[in-house]
Amino acid sequence: MAACNGEAADSDVPGESGPLVSDARPQIAAEQRHLDRLYARIDQLGQSAQAHLQRVRAAGSTGTPQARSERDAFAQSLEQRLAQLRNVQDRLCFGRLDLVTGERHHIGRMGLSDDHQEKLLVDWRAPVAAPFYQATPAAPAGVLLRRHLTTRGRHVVALDDEVMDLDAIDESQRAALQGEGALMAAVRAPRTGRMGDIVATIQGEQDRIVRDELAGVLVVQGGPGTGKTAVALHRAAYLLFTHRERLERSGVLVVGPGPLFLRYIEQVLPSLGESGVVMATPGTLFPGVSATTEDRDEVAAVKGDARMAALLARAVADRQRLPDDDLDLKVGSHRITLTRAVVAAARARARAAGQPHNQARVGFVKDLLRHLAGRLAESMGQTLTEDLRLELDADLRDARDVRVALNLLWMPLTPQRFLTDLFATPVRLESAGRELSASERAALQRERSAPWTLSDVPLLDEVAELVGDDGEAARAQAYQRKQERASELEYARGVLAMSGDRAPGVSVEMLADQFAARGVSRSVVERAGADRSWAFGHLVVDEAQELSAMMWRLLARRCPNRSWTVVGDLAQRGSVTGAASWADALDPVARGRWRVRELSVSYRTPSRVMAVADAMALAARLPVTPVISVREGADPPAVLRAGPGDDEAVVAVVGRLLADADQGTLAVVGPIGQVEGLAVALDQALPGQVGDGHRRALSARVSVLAPEQVKGLEFDDVVVVEPAAIVAGSSRGRSDLYVALSRPTRRLVVVHHEPLPPGMDDLTPW
Repeated sequence: MAACNGEAADSDVPGESGPLVSDARPQIAAEQRHLDRLYARIDQLGQSAQAHLQRVRAAGSTGTPQARSERDAFAQSLEQRLAQLRNVQDRLCFGRLDLVTGERHHIGRMGLSDDHQEKLLVDWRAPVAAPFYQATPAAPAGVLLRRHLTTRGRHVVALDDEVMDLDAIDESQRAALQGEGALMAAVRAPRTGRMGDIVATIQGEQDRIVRDELAGVLVVQGGPGTGKTAVALHRAAYLLFTHRERLERSGVLVVGPGPLFLRYIEQVLPSLGESGVVMATPGTLFPGVSATTEDRDEVAAVKGDARMAALLARAVADRQRLPDDDLDLKVGSHRITLTRAVVAAARARARAAGQPHNQARVGFVKDLLRHLAGRLAESMGQTLTEDLRLELDADLRDARDVRVALNLLWMPLTPQRFLTDLFATPVRLESAGRELSASERAALQRERSAPWTLSDVPLLDEVAELVGDDGEAARAQAYQRKQERASELEYARGVLAMSGDRAPGVSVEMLADQFAARGVSRSVVERAGADRSWAFGHLVVDEAQELSAMMWRLLARRCPNRSWTVVGDLAQRGSVTGAASWADALDPVARGRWRVRELSVSYRTPSRVMAVADAMALAARLPVTPVISVREGADPPAVLRAGPGDDEAVVAVVGRLLADADQGTLAVVGPIGQVEGLAVALDQALPGQVGDGHRRALSARVSVLAPEQVKGLEFDDVVVVEPAAIVAGSSRGRSDLYVALSRPTRRLVVVHHEPLPPGMDDLTPW
């Protein structure tokens, strides 16, 4: 139950007139006093951490290497604490629980206690806070009253009360009830171009998913607007809080569909007090590669198929060759023979070790060098002793014939060079690709200069597992350290030259060591993001319905303990490589270890808009996930028939929508071939207010995007241009259109010249 609106008519926010809190508003005044106490504590903790950090930094780099390392780690911890205190200040406290026992708990973004350990604020993730999200009048869980606090800056501006048992409160308490519904206020609020957290308004079905156990693969399935992404991010924050010791060491990996999506969600976890998370797109999951383009559908379908794993394994094995005949090798003035049988035996022994290609090569080379040393000693008429073997080993390694032969038989490989060579050499594809048809092998062929695509990333990772480290990473690290050391020495020489006689007894090397020691140790996020072999403690995958079988294999290597949160909607699957069911996607990598939780309520998309999107999807035979919208929406979806390629009609619609609302965001979603022209036309008409996927999207009032770019995003108003062309644009066109139609929180307008796809007939004329 909720009573009258508690929002203040006046304000003492800087720049506004009138007092925010008056004697007539005792409930707000009481909450303001507690909020003041919370912010005073936050300020005190921040000042203390800042002073401590300054003392640590002032200590310099003296002491043992271990002491310096500990000091660096402590400084990094203090910096992270300061960042956390800054990030949680907006809407620090957003709720209050009054229990039937008489206890009262204020709920917020972090836990706070005073100097005497009196609890001032309960972290929203703590068990005691769970009833704030889960209590209902039918199942009150010991809650008498739940209060939502709306704050602006450091000021309380509104209250919203829900009573779980009206008979349990007295008349004075009833008279003090406040509010109109925190959830509906949040739903109706204009969008900003960035996803906000929902920590103050998490609903019961969402909270149960957030607090689900860590182990196993949790699939969150839900239709548009059900809050799948927000729930997944809040779950990551909850798990980091609940399993801090475990996950802080290993980190959490969040994989989103593209860079625009990551920009959209990047502030959610910091606002919840968590920064120990690596964010990546599928195109950046292999270090050193940043793929943004996709192959043609027929090529992507082959590369994403699980059969590629066997093809790549066979292609690597093919690089462990046997000679056609015995080899005659010249070593100095001697000639020795390496027989095919000896090579075959050495190869068999190396393969039996079960090591990756490059590591197994070490044993293969040593094996053959031992054999060749014996043959060389025989040709010299000497008995092979250990000392002679070491001497002959050096001679054999220097001999060109031996080096060439061993490399041709078992060449060291890197994933990039290997895959480039494989796709550029039809004979290698034919040898390794017996699972594929001739047309499928032909689809894989390309020039050596071709850029890496999104479909290549899991293949590169698969090859990296097969070939192992070839030593290049260690050599690159050694080279980088050498360059850094040279720079440190040069800088130290300059410092000593300027100091003259004022630094007696200080050498260039000593000073350079001090400069080097001041570098702060890398965080888990920095180390994990650069290390392909890093095993994360938890994995969050958004838009998971798009991922190929090969990408799931990659993700299984990134988080081998199978503690995953997998988020998606099968009806929105657009990729030709995506799975038709969660069983198809997950059984190969996590059979018997995954479970599904469904979200059934759409908080974002009005029912009028969902009706249009669902009708189109059902007509297209997409597997629609039924949802119930919490609101109908004030404006019915509208349609405007325009001339072919009439960008001015789109400009006029956008101009009118902007004039009708002075806040919020707007997206124009059109066929990929028309996006650039639409962006130019809109930018000319609305200078400074338009962005696209390359610049200012989400930060501008109007974003002009292709359908695949709006996946996972939301806007107040959406203009969909030429739906039929979107459908015809690719094999995923119907899913792309479904995504585009379901993005708005307020209004949907369709502008078209070509006939509308089936299911879109019942639209109001614009």
